[in-house]
Amino acid sequence: MSRLVWLALALLGAVLVPALLGGSELLPRLQRFAPSLMLTLLGMILLCWVINAIRLRLLLGQQGARLGRMRSLGVVMATEFAICTTPGGSGGPLTLMALLARDRIGPARSGAVFAMDQLNDLVFFFCAMLAIAGYALFHSLGRSQESMLLGSALMLCTALAGVIGLLRYRRTVMRVNGRLLRRLGVSRQRKRRWARKVLRFIDALAQTWRLPKRTLTLVFTLTCAHWGLRYSVLYLVLRGLGVDLAWIPSFLVQMLSLSAGQFSLLPGGAGAAELTSASLLTPLVGSSTAAAAILIWRAVTYYFYLLAGGPVFVCLLARPLLERWRRQAG
Repeated sequence: MSRLVWLALALLGAVLVPALLGGSELLPRLQRFAPSLMLTLLGMILLCWVINAIRLRLLLGQQGARLGRMRSLGVVMATEFAICTTPGGSGGPLTLMALLARDRIGPARSGAVFAMDQLNDLVFFFCAMLAIAGYALFHSLGRSQESMLLGSALMLCTALAGVIGLLRYRRTVMRVNGRLLRRLGVSRQRKRRWARKVLRFIDALAQTWRLPKRTLTLVFTLTCAHWGLRYSVLYLVLRGLGVDLAWIPSFLVQMLSLSAGQFSLLPGGAGAAELTSASLLTPLVGSSTAAAAILIWRAVTYYFYLLAGGPVFVCLLARPLLERWRRQAG
């Protein structure tokens, strides 16, 4: 119950930020936004889910045949819903493991698939930063856009360095983790069980790396298509509001805002993402336009995830658990 209250407060804060920023001009701007464009944006999100479902089946390799098209789509939607409703998206991998376990796919394998999926995302953003940096060498960017670019590059380099460090020094990390567990008084049997789980995960991740190069290339291509669509939403929203802002600054605004939301540990970054995007977007387009754009952008890329993914999450995960608890209680 406390989680629902926390989510409700986060959503209230997320709505208040653009409402206070836009003031009395917010509602007229929203009313002038074309309904056909709104439907197009929602269709783009549906296409993103379909793309992610294909990525999931490809990364599962031969085990992906156990998932039908609709089943994989449902798994993706439920996982995205869990990411949007838990601090830092922590519920995403747990939901994916629980759902794939019903298709006889072990937690090590599903965890490795989730990690590989996240790594693909990280590589895409790193490549995008390199491309934007190359663009900046031949085109003049504003001071605020240069600051956003530097902030994004620093954040990505830190994340990549952390991932590379974990992979390169994984044995050292495991030894340090073992010493930490010993100081915390964890029993030897429990430490061995934990070590076996980590080794199974590493082995499953290695198996994913050994997928055919054609498959891995296709997965990365789909990753680029997914984020290209997802990060075009704010650009199209601004165009629909009558503002001709380039795609690159809109990309940087979304990237920094969603990253701030992740680090805030609020469900879906609600509130933090709105505050960050408001501070970045207002100097570029004005307060009333920024407020309307933020509200529509988050409605498409966050609230729609909750409305569409919630029923799927309940059907795939929550309802079977409730039925099991009822049988055990009876």
